[in-house]
Amino acid sequence: MVFKNEDTFQTFLDANNEYRFHKLYDNAIDQVSSEFGKTYPILIDGKRISTSQTMIRSSPTDRRLTLGYIAKGNSTHAKKAIQAASIAFEKWSMMDYRKRVKLFRKTGAIMKRRKFELAAWLTFENGKNRYESIADIDEAIDFIMFYSDEMQKNNGFVTRKGSSKNEQNTSIMKPYGVWAVIAPFNFPAAILVGMSVGALITGNTVVIKPASDTPIIGYKIVQIMIEAGIPNGVINFVPGSGAEIGKVIIESKDVAGIVFTGSRKVGYMLMSESSKTKTRPIIAELGGKNATIVTDTANLDIAAEGIAKAAFSFSGQKCSACSRVYVQKNVKSEFLSKLVEKTKKLTVENPKERDSFVGPVINLNAYNNFKKFSKLALNDGNILTGGSVITNKDFKHGYYVQPTIVEGLPTDNSLLKKELFVPILCITEYDKFEQAIKMTNQSEYGLTSGIYSKRKKEISKFLQDIEAGVVYVNRKKSSTTGAMVGRQSFGGWKDSGTTGKGTGGRYYLTQFMREQSQTIIK
Repeated sequence: MVFKNEDTFQTFLDANNEYRFHKLYDNAIDQVSSEFGKTYPILIDGKRISTSQTMIRSSPTDRRLTLGYIAKGNSTHAKKAIQAASIAFEKWSMMDYRKRVKLFRKTGAIMKRRKFELAAWLTFENGKNRYESIADIDEAIDFIMFYSDEMQKNNGFVTRKGSSKNEQNTSIMKPYGVWAVIAPFNFPAAILVGMSVGALITGNTVVIKPASDTPIIGYKIVQIMIEAGIPNGVINFVPGSGAEIGKVIIESKDVAGIVFTGSRKVGYMLMSESSKTKTRPIIAELGGKNATIVTDTANLDIAAEGIAKAAFSFSGQKCSACSRVYVQKNVKSEFLSKLVEKTKKLTVENPKERDSFVGPVINLNAYNNFKKFSKLALNDGNILTGGSVITNKDFKHGYYVQPTIVEGLPTDNSLLKKELFVPILCITEYDKFEQAIKMTNQSEYGLTSGIYSKRKKEISKFLQDIEAGVVYVNRKKSSTTGAMVGRQSFGGWKDSGTTGKGTGGRYYLTQFMREQSQTIIK
C-alpha cells in the first residue's frame, strides 16, 4: 500500500470541479450552524460525564455566535481519566498491532466521509478559512494513514537481530503506558490527531487535554475514534483548566509520557516540573521564530508570494509562520515593493466566505498582543502596511487585524526575537550572505527556515549551516509553512522541540515506545 496525501482542494481543482468543493463546504457551514449551542461532555472510560461548571465557546469570527457549552473538567476528572487509561493499557498494549491499525484505518475512513463537516467546525471554532480548514482535516487523516502504514511496514517494530546457532535475538519496541496529550488551538485536528494516534497505534493509552479555545473539534474527533471501535478507557477526553489538569498530569506517577504542542514557556514548565515526579519521555514542539533569506539572485515575485503566504496565512498563528525576512540590500527596495503589493491584495474576511485569506486571531489576548506589538513596531521601526485592528461593519464583533510588515527595527528589538503568533512580519537588510545566515541562526528557536536564491553555492551553504528542523528552497507555495505528512517531517531544533524527530516522519512513532532486547537460547 502506497501512502497518498489527501490534498482535497487540489484534488477538486485537478478534476476541474472547484464549484463542487465550494458547494460541499457551504452545505457543511449550514449544517454546523444548525448545531450551535449544544453541550459537550467529558469522556472517561467510554462514559459521558456532565459537570455543573461549563465553558462557553464563542467564535473568534463573530463573538455573538455561541458554538457550544463544554463540560469543565477538574483535577478529580483528570485523575479518573488517568486511572481508566491505566486499567485499559494492559489489554490494549497486548492487542496485535494489526488489529490496532485496522481500527485506525476505520477512523480515517470515517473522517474522510465527514471532512467537510469537521472543516466547517474549524472555521467557526478557530477562524481558519475553508482552504486552511480542509487542509487541517486532511493532515489529520494523513497522520492516521501514514502511521498505520509505518506500523505495517515495520512489522510493529519487531526486528530479528544477529543470532548464533543456539541463540535467537529479537528487538521489540513496546509501549510505555498512559500518555497525556496536550493539544494546541492552531491545528486542533491535525496536531491533536497526530499526537494521539502516535501514542495509541503503538499500544499506549491516552488522556487528551484539548486547547481551551478549540474543545469542540477535539470532542468530535474523539467521538469518531470511539465510533471506529477504540475500546473504553483507551482514549479519554478532559477539557478544562490547563493549570489544574496539567498539575495532575505532572504529579501522577501513572502518566508514563507527555506529548505537547504549545508555547516554550509551558513546555519548559512541563519538563522541569515533570522531572520532579519521575523520569519519563516528553515530546514537545515549542514554537518558532522562523526566517526567510532573500538573496540578490532570487526570483523576487516567487519570493514575495511565498513569504506573504508563510507570514499571513491563518493570521500568522502557525509555529512555522515566517516572522523574519533577511533581504540583500541591493534588492531590498524592489522586493519590498512586491511584498507590500501582494500583502495588500490578501483579503481579510470572515473565514466562512470563499475569498477569505486572512481571518481573525484566536482570542482577546491575541488581539491585544497584536495592538501592543503594532505599537512597538510603529515606535521602533517603519510600518509599510497594516498595523491596525479592523472594527468596521461586522468585523467589530470578531478579532480581525491587518497583515503587517515592519522594517528598520534595531537588531536587538524584541519583535525580532519573540514568537508573536500574530500577522506581523519583520524585514531586515543584509550585505554579505554569511551575515544573513548568522542573523537567522541567532534565534533561540530552530523550527523552519527558507531561502530564495539562484546560486548553488549559497543554497548549499544554507542547507549545511542553517539551524532548523524543516527547511525550504525557492518554494512558491510558502517559504516556511505547509509541511505535508510523509513528504516533509515536521520538528524543530533548539528551543523549538525536545527530540529533534519530526511528526509525519520515519522516526516519530518510535518515541512512544521503548526497546526490549530478547534473547532465547534454544
